[in-house]
Amino acid sequence: MSSKSNRNNWLNAFFAAFSFFLFVGNVFAQTCDGVPREVLIALSAANQNDLPAVITQYQLEATPLGQVGTPPIYRLRLRVDNPQNACQVATAMQTDGRIFQAEINRKVALVENPNLPWSQGLSWSVGLSWSVGRSSKAFARQWFPEMIRLGEAHQFVNNQPVTQEVIVAVLDTGIDLNHPAFAGKLVPGYDFVDNDNNPGEEGVLRQNPSYGHGTHVAGIIAMTAPNAKIMPIRVLNENGEGELWRIKDALIWAATHSNNKPVIVNMSFAYPIEIQNGDNRFLHDILDGCDGLTETGERPIPEFNGSKLTIVSAAGNGGAIGNGAARLYPAAESIESVSNIIGVGSSTRYDNLSAFSSMANGDSGNQRWVRAVAPGEDIISTLPNGRYGVWSGTSMATPIVSGIAALVWSISPATRNPDAVIEQIEDTGFGWDCPLPSRNTLMKTTRVDAFCAVSNNLACFPNERTVCTK
Repeated sequence: MSSKSNRNNWLNAFFAAFSFFLFVGNVFAQTCDGVPREVLIALSAANQNDLPAVITQYQLEATPLGQVGTPPIYRLRLRVDNPQNACQVATAMQTDGRIFQAEINRKVALVENPNLPWSQGLSWSVGLSWSVGRSSKAFARQWFPEMIRLGEAHQFVNNQPVTQEVIVAVLDTGIDLNHPAFAGKLVPGYDFVDNDNNPGEEGVLRQNPSYGHGTHVAGIIAMTAPNAKIMPIRVLNENGEGELWRIKDALIWAATHSNNKPVIVNMSFAYPIEIQNGDNRFLHDILDGCDGLTETGERPIPEFNGSKLTIVSAAGNGGAIGNGAARLYPAAESIESVSNIIGVGSSTRYDNLSAFSSMANGDSGNQRWVRAVAPGEDIISTLPNGRYGVWSGTSMATPIVSGIAALVWSISPATRNPDAVIEQIEDTGFGWDCPLPSRNTLMKTTRVDAFCAVSNNLACFPNERTVCTK
């Protein structure tokens, strides 16, 4: 096929408006969908010298593939003569008193199923074309900046003394490094899929449904926080697949290559808590160790060198599944004592909760894991090959909050901590507190407002309005 034909096919293609949402579910647990033959374990405090005995008992290779933290979490591989799979080994370890935690090196994978309720009407063939009327002008004039008062926020920040440059690390499928929208905005990143210094997107349009996702996310950040630097880190392959140890590597890389600047980490992947075959603490410990603070009961992660990472995580698109309130991680880590993370849902141009957006129960404080919502429907942003297009989902809402966090950090004292920045964004937003009849639950969250966040105006919305989906 000629290059001209390829270009015409691009111009005539309809871009996927379904949300890119990543998680590992029970189907994966049943098939042990982790990195083959790998387990992640940590020994109990009194049993740190028992690693050789544990390795022998569970038929693991003698030399760990890696370790992180103090005391260490080990990445271990099953011996070739071990007849069990990683899930069976991790499950057997649950009753071993020497082992504090054990889980498989879980994969995260793109969920794409045309029968899922949230994907109906959001497909390649339903008139949301990224090539028709989607341009740099449309990108600049779209609806969401006015909703969150982004212009006023930029004006406020520009009138303040900027105390520090901020980096937003995009952990995703990579980005189009040569897109004009990113000119002068990029700092070096890394590709943890191919293990090289080129975190550009790879894949084929339509053949790889996740292709373009990282570029789209990065473009939203560039619009929301135009003075922030974007650090592209590729953790997902062309099929939208990744794994936990790779995410850990990416977080440490971002922290140690930031030159002591504040780092916002944008993460648009998740998995549910209903996971079998072991614990669900590995990513919890990693995120808990990158807030620049060390508290009693936390596992120190010296590999972060004390760097401060603010984590912004998509809440997922399970709103049409059940009541849409099931906790999804890492977004829900905020209710598991991790204070430097904010889970983000999606709102509409009518300032309602998006029908597809996951939403926590609001009847008790420990249920509020979706701490904020931001516009996430019909968002125009960058695509590979210098183009623009529309996408919808909590993955689009998340980079808006990442951008607002970057604006707040840029005029904040260097001594500030990520949890204070997150609380400022949450406390200054438009409070939603109401019944959600369509899901038979309560909704309590905040729709972010960029101007109120940067000005730290707690009285921006004295009269909160009841906002619910239909």
